[in-house]
Amino acid sequence: MPRKLLYLIVFIEGFCSLGAEIIALRRLVPHVGSAIVVTAPTIGLFLLALALGYGSGARVSERFTAVVARNFVIAALLAGIGLARITVDGLFTLVQPTWLAYLLFIGGVLCPLAWLLGQTVPVLTNLMKHMRTGEASGYALYWSTLGSFLGSVSLSLVMMQWLGVSAAVLMCAVLLTLGSLLLAKPDWQAWSKALMVGLAAAFINLQPNAEVVDTAYADYTIKPLPQPGQATRRAFMINNSLASIMDDSQPPNYARYVQHLRHIILDELGLSGREILVLGAGGFTLSHQEPSNHYTYVDIDAEIRAIAEQRFLKGPIEGSFIVDDARRFVRSTDKQFDAVVVDVFSSHTSIPGHLVTREFWQDTRRTLAPRGILLINLILDGRLETPYARNLLATIESVYGRCAVEVLHKSAPLSNVIVSCYDSSHPGRSAPYTDERNNADLDLALSQ
Repeated sequence: MPRKLLYLIVFIEGFCSLGAEIIALRRLVPHVGSAIVVTAPTIGLFLLALALGYGSGARVSERFTAVVARNFVIAALLAGIGLARITVDGLFTLVQPTWLAYLLFIGGVLCPLAWLLGQTVPVLTNLMKHMRTGEASGYALYWSTLGSFLGSVSLSLVMMQWLGVSAAVLMCAVLLTLGSLLLAKPDWQAWSKALMVGLAAAFINLQPNAEVVDTAYADYTIKPLPQPGQATRRAFMINNSLASIMDDSQPPNYARYVQHLRHIILDELGLSGREILVLGAGGFTLSHQEPSNHYTYVDIDAEIRAIAEQRFLKGPIEGSFIVDDARRFVRSTDKQFDAVVVDVFSSHTSIPGHLVTREFWQDTRRTLAPRGILLINLILDGRLETPYARNLLATIESVYGRCAVEVLHKSAPLSNVIVSCYDSSHPGRSAPYTDERNNADLDLALSQ
């Protein structure tokens, strides 16, 4: 086997194995979120399957190229069909509970794919008889790891950004099909199988879908929400979760939490001619038909603006838009705002982990102008009894002191919770009043 061809095959293996892992993590976001409790087991199980593949490949003693060619065809089928959006969405729709669908996806698609590709290097190094054992394995691992590096970078930063996730899936399937064709001897049966798999992957991933737009960060959908008295009411869905609502009435009706935020900003605080920062663009409805203030939106996904303007708002956004990670922006900006609105979710209830820490809330304080206000939209249990609700609110108040907490849907299992904190507030010591030591009257007098 020519050395350059062997290196090309292990390069394809590395490219597609890590590429499949990245695509799988992205496909899981709309269904289970992107928290560390999801990504860590997914990566761990992938690596376990890869290790088992290495062991299986070490036991192969004959028909080396045929084994790898067969593995590549099956891996192309698993990648092209199993990682397609229609397959993943269908699995999580039909199988409940969600954790069972997750296990079926990992155990039926990602791990078998990793196991098959993991056999490539130990199998093909048997063909490098003209080299020392260490030299052969070293060069094979070099090209495989180089492929993994380029696969992770090019698929996530180029392919997904410009062409979407489905294009990245098709790229992996096509490369694996090509690798199989290069390895297979002039065998029309083997070639026909590989070509059929490639065509099937192209067919399922190139299907036009007018409803869903997928980017490197999220799936976006506009869904009609008919309701009496509201003209053409529609929802802006991000990762299968409701992000914003509006209709074509005049004035438009918005989601309840957006209307509440607008009420606080415009009516209760009376802000006019002020600078307002919104972390997490959603549907850009907070500033819709609101010319009193200047709004600056910050969102990590550059595509969200065009999607919202064309499909949801049906017109240009009002305000400025900056493509950046919310935490990086509040840490690096020198500009201060009269109001900062935090509305960041990767799915219905999941806030990215780096945007709930004490350090993040300390950075938001830097962006507040004197006498500024921080408004936070959270989705918590209606009674604020869960450990997540208690600890998240305690984390915010450890930076800002006592904040106002408004539960908008008190009887619902999950509710929008609006937290209002002022730049002038600071955490302080507190002591409960007791019958033995009751300083309530003194404290009241000092507070007036």
